[in-house]
Amino acid sequence: MLTTKYILLILGCFVLTNVIAQPKQYTTANAHSHNDYEQSKPFVSAYTEQFGSIEADIFSVPGSDVLLVGHELAQVQTNPRTLDSLYLIPIDNALKKYKGFPYADASRHLQLMIDIKTGAEETLAKLINSLKKYPAIIRNNNVHIVISGNRPPVNNLHTYPPYIKFDGNLTELYAEQQLKYIGMISSSFGTYSKWNGKGEFPDTDRNRLQADIDRAHAAGKKVRLWAIPDLPASWNLMKQLGVDYINTDKITQLAGYLKQGQ
Repeated sequence: MLTTKYILLILGCFVLTNVIAQPKQYTTANAHSHNDYEQSKPFVSAYTEQFGSIEADIFSVPGSDVLLVGHELAQVQTNPRTLDSLYLIPIDNALKKYKGFPYADASRHLQLMIDIKTGAEETLAKLINSLKKYPAIIRNNNVHIVISGNRPPVNNLHTYPPYIKFDGNLTELYAEQQLKYIGMISSSFGTYSKWNGKGEFPDTDRNRLQADIDRAHAAGKKVRLWAIPDLPASWNLMKQLGVDYINTDKITQLAGYLKQGQ
């Protein structure tokens, strides 16, 4: 008969085998280009710096199969740009160029985070149809499609193709079965702290945030915090906390910071 002590030891070993450890060295593989489509050179700027994660917001347009990229509906109406032209075609071209890898460095992965701004089910149906045109993307273990924004109920995630995963919420608890369909776990930094990047980060905020990050890592999931103060003090805090993707709108600045090994 197993003793309580032995059972706890087994459980502890199980958790440790599923932990995602803090990166030993942060590089641009740990950088996330937030609202990338607002950059002067969407995709190109972050890709040139070999960012590990790039984000695009999409809108479904009634009567059309085209998915438009932008942050607000008015923006996509006045300046229509498509998910295919800005992201899917360039990624597909990179995979052809580098023989199935998104970067020349075969150890690098690329996550395309797609933030849905219109109805989840309708937009996902169109997105799946779009992705099917790029078999090199959806059959590639080095390219990861993660859905954020408007998402289906968590109990319905299993009904979608295996080549898409979903963004979870750092403050929520998920069943083991649900975690299979979650590719990353995110949260607003403001949920945890009002720190503006100046002075010391409060210990109470740190302890609460660290506990949730550690829980996500124990579940085998990478973590991203959005709406962080976008400056070196905050980037350094993300490293201290073991956040896997550092969120930024400042591609060049964060790339320089990471390359200097600060």
